[in-house]
Amino acid sequence: MYKRQGLYVLTGAGDVLEPEHDVAAIGSGGNYALAAARALMDGPLGAEEIARKSMAIAAEICVYTNGNLTVEKIAG
Repeated sequence: MYKRQGLYVLTGAGDVLEPEHDVAAIGSGGNYALAAARALMDGPLGAEEIARKSMAIAAEICVYTNGNLTVEKIAG
């Protein structure tokens, strides 16, 4: 069983970053998804719902982000 201990992003240069506000997003539409996720964090949604809605918003804004999404969950 895994216990969440932190959220980190590994950059292409090998740097390990701890994102602000406990939300991380990567990719061409990452900034759009990040903005949407931060806005949705205050509501009653779960992590998967926030991820799906954030990516849907990013796909509407960014021409390089499509609406096809695969969500992988870490068992815990």
